[in-house]
Amino acid sequence: MDKIKIITDSTADLSKDILEERKIESLPLLINFGEESYLDGVEIDTTTLFQRVKEGPIFPTTAQVTPQRFYDCYKKYLSEGYKIISIHLSSKMSGTYQSACIAKEMLESDDIYVIDSQNVTSGLGLLVLKAANLIEDGLEIEKIVDEIEKMKQVIKSSLAFESLEHLVKGGRLSKTAGVIGSVLGIRLILEVNNGEMVVKEKIRGTKKVIKKIIDDLISAEIDKEEPLLLLNSSGDEVYNKLKEYLDENNIEYIKAEVGCTVGIHAGPGAAGIFFIPKNK
Repeated sequence: MDKIKIITDSTADLSKDILEERKIESLPLLINFGEESYLDGVEIDTTTLFQRVKEGPIFPTTAQVTPQRFYDCYKKYLSEGYKIISIHLSSKMSGTYQSACIAKEMLESDDIYVIDSQNVTSGLGLLVLKAANLIEDGLEIEKIVDEIEKMKQVIKSSLAFESLEHLVKGGRLSKTAGVIGSVLGIRLILEVNNGEMVVKEKIRGTKKVIKKIIDDLISAEIDKEEPLLLLNSSGDEVYNKLKEYLDENNIEYIKAEVGCTVGIHAGPGAAGIFFIPKNK
């Protein structure tokens, strides 16, 4: 049986415990405050991030994993006899996937399989966990890659934002739309669609947001053979109510915390779910 190593990046928002338990390598993106750069989840956490954003005046940016960092990582595991499955956030959101492809070309290795997840945060996390499960099941690497390519097309997601402030500061939402949304009490529900984070619903009021997410979960029907990820950013009413619903209905889930890269745009108080529908 082949030795297979899974490599992902910090936008998968998987806990350190899960990464260590499943022997998954995660390469952090960079968080930049002007000329200062920090490794996501290693040198800076979301508590520090949100505090610095609140204090201002610099709003942070992100930078992709470089080809050289991928090259060094790939070379290490290839030298140890591994074949590699490298799964990363959508190429439409970052150049990290392209960096991985460049590193593969530099090494001229057929034992590296680079996958554009067309997802981010817990959507990417689902794919990484699925790959880890398939390795444990003893599947050949080509079959695992094929299954991940199929699965990435059917992931369902709903992510609610408590505030529009970070979306406006990060340039993902116009200032006018942000002001109007805040005044009217509008909350956005976003989803990942075709590799991009897009607005799924604009809803007035937190209770309606919670109801919409749960209704979508019910109508899609969960594939209970696959994990469901409950995503949280500092906790708020939406997160608590979603957790309560899952617990009351005996729906198994894995908790995930928003990392700094995603947190820059989500801000504190974001929450959501990512899952595989039964009729995929």
